[in-house]
Amino acid sequence: MSAQVRTDYSALDDVALARLCTGRDRQAMRYLITSNNQRLFRTAWSILKDRSEAEEAVQAGYLNAFAAMDKFEGRSSLSTWLTRIVVNEALGRLRSQRRRRESLESEGVALLDTYRERLAQASAEPAPDAAVAREQLRQLIERAVADLADGFRSVFVLREIEGLSVEETAEALGIPAATVKTRLHRARAKLQEALAPEVKSALCGSFPFAGADCAALTERVMTHLG
Repeated sequence: MSAQVRTDYSALDDVALARLCTGRDRQAMRYLITSNNQRLFRTAWSILKDRSEAEEAVQAGYLNAFAAMDKFEGRSSLSTWLTRIVVNEALGRLRSQRRRRESLESEGVALLDTYRERLAQASAEPAPDAAVAREQLRQLIERAVADLADGFRSVFVLREIEGLSVEETAEALGIPAATVKTRLHRARAKLQEALAPEVKSALCGSFPFAGADCAALTERVMTHLG
């Protein structure tokens, strides 16, 4: 009896991986989702500033992407293509939120700043432990990035945290490369006012979306895909 040959999905080019996903190769689909969860979550969060909304936007983005996977031609990377789909989904949700808010405000209903409800309450006890200190720094960074203006925040997350090139960021967000450069420069200047140089090294650990969160989102998407 011959042993089953396992496909090394990480060695496939984007077009080949997309074809497997189009053919409903579930392991290929799972690999693609797991590999892109964190970038897509961070991108959605940079637009919506809400973890729950961001997860829903990513999930909807994946479903849209798999439905249109046969149209992927490899003109950009598969990750950039997915990012653009999630950006569009998140922007659509943001527009819907604004319409609902405007409708409520027109009726005189005051809305709360919901994205601030998750700010951790400061502990009264000293926290010398390095892990606790790092968590406090992470929260500081997330709040500082959250306070950036909408257009600057998305550019900063994709360029500085996800490490996309200027061209990839421009393509993902649908803006000129020159705009990416300008917004990144201004975002850095704003953050420099709020963050000391030593905390910038913690950026790569901010907005975590791995472990149980990553696995749970993967399973939800796979369940929806049947």
